[in-house]
Amino acid sequence: MIQASNITLRLGKRALFEDVNIKFTEGNCYGLIGANGAGKSTFLKIMSGVLEPSKGDIIITPGQRLSVLEQDHFKYNDYTVMDTVIMGNARLYEIMKEKDAIYAKEDFSDEDGIRASELEAEFADMDGWNAESDAAQLLNGLGVDTEYHYAMMADLNGELKVKVLLAKALFGNPDILLLDEPTNHLDLDAIAWLEEFLINFENTVVVVSHDRYFLNKVCTHIADIDYGKIQLYAGNYDFWYESSQLILQQRKEANKKKEEKIKELQEFISRFSANASKSKQATSRKRALEKIELEDIRPSSRKYPYIDFRPQREIGNEVLTVTNLTKTIDGVKILDNVSFTVNREDKIGFVGSNELAKTTLFQILAGEMEPDSGEYKWGVTTSQSYFPKDNTKIFDTDSSIVDWLTGFSEIKDATYVRGFLGRMLFAGEEGVKKMRVLSGGEKVRVLLSRMMIENSNVLIMDEPTDHLDMESITALNKGMTKFSGVILFSSRDHQIVQTTANRIIEFMPNGTIIDKITTYDEYLENDEMARKRAVFSTTEDEESDD
Repeated sequence: MIQASNITLRLGKRALFEDVNIKFTEGNCYGLIGANGAGKSTFLKIMSGVLEPSKGDIIITPGQRLSVLEQDHFKYNDYTVMDTVIMGNARLYEIMKEKDAIYAKEDFSDEDGIRASELEAEFADMDGWNAESDAAQLLNGLGVDTEYHYAMMADLNGELKVKVLLAKALFGNPDILLLDEPTNHLDLDAIAWLEEFLINFENTVVVVSHDRYFLNKVCTHIADIDYGKIQLYAGNYDFWYESSQLILQQRKEANKKKEEKIKELQEFISRFSANASKSKQATSRKRALEKIELEDIRPSSRKYPYIDFRPQREIGNEVLTVTNLTKTIDGVKILDNVSFTVNREDKIGFVGSNELAKTTLFQILAGEMEPDSGEYKWGVTTSQSYFPKDNTKIFDTDSSIVDWLTGFSEIKDATYVRGFLGRMLFAGEEGVKKMRVLSGGEKVRVLLSRMMIENSNVLIMDEPTDHLDMESITALNKGMTKFSGVILFSSRDHQIVQTTANRIIEFMPNGTIIDKITTYDEYLENDEMARKRAVFSTTEDEESDD
């Protein structure tokens, strides 16, 4: 159990948290949600002891071990992957290192023998002999191949480092697990594995995530941060959303009835207060009026952008033909004779662990990269808007948002362009902010503004939910499902893939594809059944060999 008691945190004159009291108990998974800037990550830091509150205490059940998903990808560069994961249980790692140091001594003394015996007993009690196999199981589940298990962390790419740090947080069955955006940079297979791990995890979990499907799968409770307080709800994210909207509606309806009653009383008082025969009644009604208080409904601090992609012209029957596209990068074949045809009603979700293949294909189709061989042809009625995964070069400019966006608008009018920015929550002077100083979420909203203002009938989107908050992801999801044109997209957000795509193309590790007209959940279900059939078939073969 971990509990916040009267936690207050002041940043200058602003109180981010004010007398927060909440208890997170064993056997439950709590989704910590709130608008950008509400303090989700900050609250996790307070609970983990990284940040001191202005007032209040964090209380942890004595003897319980707390584990945190770390964000510093370079901290363990001097260690192997295996050592990094086992460091998740600091005491176990200390024992292992102390034992190794004692056994490495040339002048092994009686005192060393006694100390080694003590360490071996503690090591056995902590199931230390299974530490490496347990760590390997976590790494394999998250998609870190065995060949990397004893590699140096410095030699791993960013995505593999993220998975190793996540395995470190999960290692050793911690009593309390704090996870800040654990699905970031994970492929869908790794996310599915993590979902199952947390569903079966028997201790306490507090998780921050923008992935609604993930929160729905793993959470037993939702802790909602708003106006410096944290309100606890039983149930998953969808249950929280529906119940919170219902409560708000009930309050509004109750207020409406009160307002109607007040209006009725006011009208009566106005009509009859000057009439002597009715003055007694008027006085009585006035007293009743004074007793009626409207319930104070504070609107949520959450702000939802308005995302609406409207194609300028209707798309024709010929959209896109891709024929034998092949691309090799740094000696590795990324695309291997990839061929498919896009139809006018297609919304294709590109999935699979081969992230580079998806990005490479999108760059080629957007004209930003040339294939080694093969070709692609866009239909004459198509116009394309591209959302790149890496936007570094785009924002390396001193232009203001409104000036940059005007360059993509047929209507060269600042007021018109500011209308799009307003929909994307860039109010007032925020429109003249410099492009290079924007946050990750702001950059994404600017790029989505560009896609709206271009009015294309084909959208190419490479991980558009990265850096977005829950409200923006929800708005983007609505915009994508409403769009009447063609979408080619990749996303780690399960709900966006499921609700948007009517066709799935999976990139295999060797650069080839599997192409199915189906929803994402149906695709996963069939894929799981195929795997089970393969395992069953292998078992039968082994039995027949015997």
